[in-house]
Amino acid sequence: MVKPTPNPPESKADTSQRASTLHLKPAILKSIAPHNPSTMFVIAPNIDTETLLAHACESLASASVMVTNFATFLDGPQHDHLLGIQQVIMLADLAVNRALDNVAPLD
Repeated sequence: MVKPTPNPPESKADTSQRASTLHLKPAILKSIAPHNPSTMFVIAPNIDTETLLAHACESLASASVMVTNFATFLDGPQHDHLLGIQQVIMLADLAVNRALDNVAPLD
């Protein structure tokens, strides 16, 4: 009797192997050269984590204000997309603030 679908994989290992072969394409990933970022803009290596987080928090807050202000000039889907981006920025801002609190508590 001919089945309309193929047999399932023999084991979970077979399933994960097929998934990695189909979706991750390891041969292609290995052939991609590593990303070497430009050294034109470099953060000084001796800056402490608290300072980095404080600047990241300020940058995210500024980006949130800019996106919100720009969204007021748009209508429809573009307005909604910008507000979605603003929410992502605010979530990142909250995460950075929490990390800053963990590194340097206010008490």
